[in-house]
Amino acid sequence: MNRDFLNKLLAWKNDPDRKPLVIRGVRQAGKTYLIKKFGEEYEACHYINFEEDGKLLSLFEEDLNPKRIIRDLSFHLGRSINLETDLLVFDEIQACPKALTSLKYFYENLPELHLCAAGSLLGIHLAPLSFPVGKVNFLTMRPMSFREFLGALDDQKSIEALNDLNEKSQISKLVHHHLWERLKHYFIVGGMPEAVATYCKYQGDLFTAFEKVRIKQKELVIAYYADMAKYSGKVNALHIDRIFRSVPTQIHQVQESSISKFKFRGVIPGVSHYHRLATAIDWLKAAGLVLKVHIVNSANLPLKGFAKENQFKLLLFDVGILGSMCGLSPELILGYDYGTYKGYFAENFVAQELMLKQNRELFCWSEKNSEVEFLLESRGKVIPVEVKSGSATRSKSLKVFSEKYHPEKRVILSGKPFSIDPQKGVHHCPLYLASSV
Repeated sequence: MNRDFLNKLLAWKNDPDRKPLVIRGVRQAGKTYLIKKFGEEYEACHYINFEEDGKLLSLFEEDLNPKRIIRDLSFHLGRSINLETDLLVFDEIQACPKALTSLKYFYENLPELHLCAAGSLLGIHLAPLSFPVGKVNFLTMRPMSFREFLGALDDQKSIEALNDLNEKSQISKLVHHHLWERLKHYFIVGGMPEAVATYCKYQGDLFTAFEKVRIKQKELVIAYYADMAKYSGKVNALHIDRIFRSVPTQIHQVQESSISKFKFRGVIPGVSHYHRLATAIDWLKAAGLVLKVHIVNSANLPLKGFAKENQFKLLLFDVGILGSMCGLSPELILGYDYGTYKGYFAENFVAQELMLKQNRELFCWSEKNSEVEFLLESRGKVIPVEVKSGSATRSKSLKVFSEKYHPEKRVILSGKPFSIDPQKGVHHCPLYLASSV
């Protein structure tokens, strides 16, 4: 399966100011697979996995001298490492904290070496050690986007239709219907590579495909719970577990098909305030398991200046995992008949696509009884993005926002086909174009 993330790796490879690269991301997002594929761009790729080979940890005990480490690694691998033409990979680097610290010295003393490190839960349980701040490049890998999902299905015609779209063109009803059906399948499968691969393998029999996908998703969730118990350190693993489970269970609190502010009361018995849960929430965010959307009561820049620490929404990192944890059957999603849940799924999906596009903090706007799901910043301007799960696009909240802030551009993501009203600056985009707003 081709990933857009590979282009980011190639850009890093060709950057003359390149530093050692650290790839972060939720477990099982496909980091190892893609790094090995990226290694084919080099004369040789030397792959080190610190979880699989515990003996390698001792290489970093003596000192963190890069030249000595390269020499000893060459002995261990049985082949030389060419500093100019080869790629060295430190995978599951969280299992060897001193290897993470060593990246600083690789940058300072062996800048010519192409060194790539990857791991899950980085920056969580490694806090007591020296993190190479300013000495490394960072990239975050997330689940597959909807477009990548189409690519995995080899649906090139759909990809071409999306790529050819511009402000003067339209999507035919036939193509729109096809893409909408694909989107519903994505709502079930999500973007975790193993789930996508399973769907692709059995897609000739949708019942079997979705059944096996749900099994894979449940296995992934069990693995995440195991990580919470193993890596939470001083943070109460039970608190992390309960918060993670509470994200999908708070669906019943949606108002007008929009996700509500995360409620602290009732998540953990006897705990009703943010400060008691803050560390656990930060753990889940750093692990990539939840997406945090800050609620602001002003659309003035900078948006972060109007965000309150204890007011936010929590969404899951993958819409397929969301459906699995909710126990929502694929049949209901295919029939698009699951009540207010549709709005929650649509909003969660849009958040995923926006994070893939911009990889920065997400914001929504809320004043009195009005709310706009997302605010985007583009060239010093704020763009409101309203999310609707169906074809009804009338929005009182967006009208209130527009009358107060007069945005040049407004976006409504919904089930309706693509269209633009140039006089009002309103862009009606189908949900599957969320990454293009």
